[in-house]
Amino acid sequence: MAACSSAPSFEGVAIDPPRDMPAFTFVAPDSARVVLGPEAGRPMVLFFGYTNCPDVCPTTMADWTRVKTRLGAGAARVRFVFVTVDPDRDTPAVARRYARQFDSTFVGVSGDPATTAAIMQAYGVAAGREELGSAAGYLVSHSSQVFLVNAAGQLVALYPFGTRWEALASDLAQVLEQES
Repeated sequence: MAACSSAPSFEGVAIDPPRDMPAFTFVAPDSARVVLGPEAGRPMVLFFGYTNCPDVCPTTMADWTRVKTRLGAGAARVRFVFVTVDPDRDTPAVARRYARQFDSTFVGVSGDPATTAAIMQAYGVAAGREELGSAAGYLVSHSSQVFLVNAAGQLVALYPFGTRWEALASDLAQVLEQES
């Protein structure tokens, strides 16, 4: 019976059934509103990290550039969004600049503590400071999976850190094809 199903078979960890995700509003550096919610025909790839991250975050963002290249013209329909878990240091301008250094179309957002806590809770993301006692200040330990949200605002798959970037590219291609 699986062959009769129209549900995609993901290489990432499928969320079955897909889970409706709430929309969240962030304020961009230019005071415009950035809404992370359903957008017709545009799936969203979402990652929670911080700009001073020494390893996981830049690796993930670099993988996204590979995904975008693999998708070709279809990538224009995907929203790639980086949400900081360190809003004390990562202002909206810093988060935006960080995301855009990997690709000019990537979105970087930072919210007030209440918005940040609410979106992290909705996605089951955890983060905590690790004081270093040095000039570097602190590091932030954080969940490191990437989330795939379809254009209907449903969480459909996630990708633990270390998942091949090709898996996300393949799954996004399927989602884009379904939403055409």
